[in-house]
Amino acid sequence: MTVLSLPLNMLRGNCTRNSAQDNEEGVVAVVEFLSAFTLFLMILTAFMSLAQLELGTNDPYSDLIDRSAVDGLDRLTNGEGWFVPYNDGVRDQANSTKDWHQISVVNLYEGVLQPGIVSNGVLDLERVNALSNVSIEAMTGGLGLSDDLQVRLLIQVESSNESERVGEVLFDGGSDRSTATTSSVASRSFISGNEVISVSLEVHDGGKAPKVLRITEVSPRPSGGSPEWIEVQNYNGFALSLKGWSFERSGTAGSSDYLYKEGVVPGGGLVLFSGDPDSQVKGNASVVYDLGSTGFLGVGSVSGLDDNSGRLRLLFAEEDEGVGTQVCRIDWNPATGILQDNTLIWNGGPPSQANSWNLSDSPTPGEV
Repeated sequence: MTVLSLPLNMLRGNCTRNSAQDNEEGVVAVVEFLSAFTLFLMILTAFMSLAQLELGTNDPYSDLIDRSAVDGLDRLTNGEGWFVPYNDGVRDQANSTKDWHQISVVNLYEGVLQPGIVSNGVLDLERVNALSNVSIEAMTGGLGLSDDLQVRLLIQVESSNESERVGEVLFDGGSDRSTATTSSVASRSFISGNEVISVSLEVHDGGKAPKVLRITEVSPRPSGGSPEWIEVQNYNGFALSLKGWSFERSGTAGSSDYLYKEGVVPGGGLVLFSGDPDSQVKGNASVVYDLGSTGFLGVGSVSGLDDNSGRLRLLFAEEDEGVGTQVCRIDWNPATGILQDNTLIWNGGPPSQANSWNLSDSPTPGEV
């Protein structure tokens, strides 16, 4: 039996080479695994981006508000919108139109609206301007939001060749989110000529939009057979319904009140309540409502508001409230010194305080 023997140094050399080779193969395997894993993460990230998926809070309610903001903005900026009027309480599909922005604020309120502000892929500034004729209820309903959610819409110029245009607000309306527990904002930018205009829609679960109708001027003693009138301004960008709003007057001839069940005031606009709309000087008022046929306001020799000592209040009540909350109050007496064609003008102070009203000898109905 022949035994082969190898030198010890040759055995050690072979073991060393095998160990080094094993180490190199292990390193290569680790590098290949890490490269493959990195590639997998990149593909996964790209897929999620394309699918517009986000890793959120996993809170269904927060996700609902986030999706409502995105979907609402998409509806608003994805087309021209449409309007369907009511005919005897039934939708009149035959007279539906995409030109909702050409319909008056009063008629627009009497129908179903989905507002849209993009025409042929371009931001339509005529439609943006017409948003002041859209009520908050019509906006939230048209954007498909649930009843417990509120909106605030802001459209403004982000950049322009005209420096004074930068930052200009084209529309701002809706409810404040100060009382909201959850909110979400979706934004989109458009190129319009030489300008970049941003559209931001905020959806939140805060309280309803504040009731910001204010009496701005009153004419209790007109001359020349002219009608008495009350000027009211809406300080929200969206239109507000007159439902729930009421006037109350008192004087030497007694007291009277009038509750509105319909009507609308355009966003940022002025309306006049007149004793005779046909002879009323309108100025820039968007709408003139008749309070002469009700006997609340007078014309000519017929007085509704007392010439010397009187009080006028503007109140608002929610549907479940029996008594309205006072929003504005104006008192006058002989010491006020109201002469013919004098008016009382709000000076911007608390609208229920006596010192918030100035006497004017230059009536400006429909002008602020």
